[in-house]
Amino acid sequence: MSTLIGAINAGASALDAQRARMEVAISNLANAESTRGPGGVPYRRREVVLAEKPADPLAGRVEASGVEVAAVIEDQTPFRRRYEPSHPDADADGFVAVPNVDVPEEMVDMLGAARAYQANLNAIGLIRETIQKALELAK
Repeated sequence: MSTLIGAINAGASALDAQRARMEVAISNLANAESTRGPGGVPYRRREVVLAEKPADPLAGRVEASGVEVAAVIEDQTPFRRRYEPSHPDADADGFVAVPNVDVPEEMVDMLGAARAYQANLNAIGLIRETIQKALELAK
């Protein structure tokens, strides 16, 4: 039974990781057109780095360990440039630096995170049903 509970915990950690991916993608989309941030530079796209969650050494056996957010890093690709001479942030040549956010790419990332979230939710539901059936058989 503890293996099934470990699988539920692994699924729950995946739900947290996918939620983090969604939040970062939403933040990227929300700032896709901001030309000036707190440091006076445009917003930099962010990415979530996922890593395997370390196994519990006290468990004494191999169990599903899950996933965790290792870091949220900034994408260092150069800013896009757009010719807009009337913009207040335009340089001497009339170009404005805009965030390195690609809206279609963010939408695809959000869809992937949403589908992974749903898949993990379904897996947790199936494990829960398995546990309930096992408890019914034990009656």
